[in-house]
Amino acid sequence: MKVKSGSFLEVFNYKDLLNQLVSRDIKLKYRRSFLGYVWSILNPLLIMIVMVIVFSKMFNRSIPHFPVYLFAGRILYEFVIGACGKALGSITDNSSLLKKTYVSKFMFPLAKITSSLVDCLFSLGAFLIVIIFTRSPFYWTMLLFPFIFLQAYIFACGLGFFLAQLHVFFRDTRYIWNAVTTAWMYCSAIFYPIDMLPDWLKLLVNYFNPLYVYIKQFRCIAHQGVMPDLTTIGLGFLYAFFFFGLGVLCFKKNQDKFILYI
Repeated sequence: MKVKSGSFLEVFNYKDLLNQLVSRDIKLKYRRSFLGYVWSILNPLLIMIVMVIVFSKMFNRSIPHFPVYLFAGRILYEFVIGACGKALGSITDNSSLLKKTYVSKFMFPLAKITSSLVDCLFSLGAFLIVIIFTRSPFYWTMLLFPFIFLQAYIFACGLGFFLAQLHVFFRDTRYIWNAVTTAWMYCSAIFYPIDMLPDWLKLLVNYFNPLYVYIKQFRCIAHQGVMPDLTTIGLGFLYAFFFFGLGVLCFKKNQDKFILYI
């Protein structure tokens, strides 16, 4: 099947290059590191320990198995925010290559987001250690985690494409993004129970915060051992495909102008 030049589907013509870019990003992250890929487990584990020490006195009594609750939220937050942050500068960072040869420009943010997903999946090893160490129960619903991560991945791709093309024309995007992600973290009930919020704010977080929609689903299957409700699942896919469509549309519309600004 012939794929139109500049469309997202063109990335399938460069799947070998995509694999190389993903592999390169993962290897570069741990290059010259003594422990190497072990840091994919140790790093989130150490951060979680610090956060548990800081917040356990405030929320441990109201949230059973608080470390699992905290880690479940932290994993999704770190993946989405980290993936989009890397995708943001993916076009400008590869300006020399884009000036020399033609490849699908979608490749670069997609590679950053995919490598972040691989790194996130490694960190699930740390999540498993936390469950075992805290003697939290294992649930069969945990097997559904790919279902939630697929939604988050599609969402991150869409938002990453949008940020990548925006950063080409407006370099202050990086600094605005850093401020937005800080506020986003505090609005996603990562380290506190959402019931602490007033009803009007709880409504906004539950239905209008895509990141919390994915965190909520993951906590349902990993912390509570129940299936997420259909409304939350529907919202997860709705936000994923809406932002993916928006990101692809904006990226495709502006990609021919990239060469003039990078």
